[in-house]
Amino acid sequence: MGDVSVQTEFANPKLVVIGGGPGGYEAALVASSLGAEVTVIEQQGMGGSAVLTDVVPSKTLIASADTMNRFAEAKDLGVHIVGGSGDGDEINQLSVDLEKVNTRLLRLAATQSRDIKRGLERQGVHLVKGHGRLTSSNTVHVETDEGLEYDLEAQFVLLAVGAYPRELDTAKPDGERIFNWKQVYQMREIPEKLIVVGSGVTGAEFASAYNGLGSDVTLISSRDQVLPGEDSDAAAVLENVFERRGLTVLSRSRADSVENTGDGVLVTLADGRKVQGSHCLLAVGSIPHTTDLGLEEVGVVTNKSGHIVVDAVSRTTVPGIYAAGDCTGVLPLASVAAMQGRIAVAHQLGDAVRPLRTDQVASNIFTSPEIASVGVGQKDAKSDPSVIEYAALQLSTNPRAKMMAVDDGFVKIFARRGTGTVMGGVVVGPRASELIYPIALAVTHNLSVDDLADTFAVYPSLSGSISEAARRLHVHH
Repeated sequence: MGDVSVQTEFANPKLVVIGGGPGGYEAALVASSLGAEVTVIEQQGMGGSAVLTDVVPSKTLIASADTMNRFAEAKDLGVHIVGGSGDGDEINQLSVDLEKVNTRLLRLAATQSRDIKRGLERQGVHLVKGHGRLTSSNTVHVETDEGLEYDLEAQFVLLAVGAYPRELDTAKPDGERIFNWKQVYQMREIPEKLIVVGSGVTGAEFASAYNGLGSDVTLISSRDQVLPGEDSDAAAVLENVFERRGLTVLSRSRADSVENTGDGVLVTLADGRKVQGSHCLLAVGSIPHTTDLGLEEVGVVTNKSGHIVVDAVSRTTVPGIYAAGDCTGVLPLASVAAMQGRIAVAHQLGDAVRPLRTDQVASNIFTSPEIASVGVGQKDAKSDPSVIEYAALQLSTNPRAKMMAVDDGFVKIFARRGTGTVMGGVVVGPRASELIYPIALAVTHNLSVDDLADTFAVYPSLSGSISEAARRLHVHH
């Protein structure tokens, strides 16, 4: 990267980072490249839960499920397994070796963690395996795994301690029949009848994945729709797909307790109904790792849920102490954690800073089909129809989607009425995570619908629906 001199009041500013997830390691890399002396304290392994137990393993599992889904629906394309006619159930007689899938995803997570560790070491970052807690605004007390204890002085501290799965007192994960999303990779074979409790992003993704892998899945959702808070049209598409693929959704149902019966699980709902299954996955949210960090003693303010309160440049309420990632409760996304970490470092070291804008964050839900969104959405358009208009195009009308036998999904673009400035978008379909990028680019850089419409899209392509939706929002001048 070349030497970049930093204008701060310290010659070699010292930064101590507690937590080696995306918020911590990204910040460490940038700070080190800008001439700071950086120490990262991490207990589990570099990459944090994003790499070790959460994003990387779950999306790898989903890749296997996706392949199964594509095969299962390939008979429309005239593709079937030799010996099977393709018109009966033979095409679905695929099986997946869960042990192989789990071995692969855990190996992948370990490799990525090792790559991050090496990258940090090459950059000259000091790594400590252990636990850190604040004893003053510029002192971190370290307890290493080897049993050493010492204090580190620093001009700046970045807290990137993440979060862990929330549990119910009446549903304790045991790693045998009842799992949280960290333990789920201990399953030896595809669960015959999986009950997923919680229909937020994690619950919906795992329900979709195990359904794709051949499990009989029941999703217990306490709300009216799966993915509460997401685009309601997107949630409706997903619910229709779930129904078609034989996944049962029990909506407006709250799980009261889950018990391991030895050869299965019994879930009791709040209204007294009981549901039986072979395994249960709990996806009922997460809790920030903010206890035993010395926050109260030092005066770092947390909110009711225990999250560390930060501003748009990642500052906590104590000067010199910053925080990034899931422990801040801003948005539980690896991309946001990394951005918060980079912004914190830029602010600490006097580099150019762009405060975090959550309205520019593109996010994706890795169900099948995927659901990606950025910027303003349906709720904003409903509450302010005089300001925001939108155009929606079903993928079933897109020529490339027809060729790929894709029926489910749509592209939706939200624009400012009168000027045509792109305000947001939603894409539901295969690889929506890739298709959202041009819309995110438009939102971040204030492009207009005409800017999108005047850009050549390949014919035929799924992205053609983005320029077509933009064309429908053209403002006649």
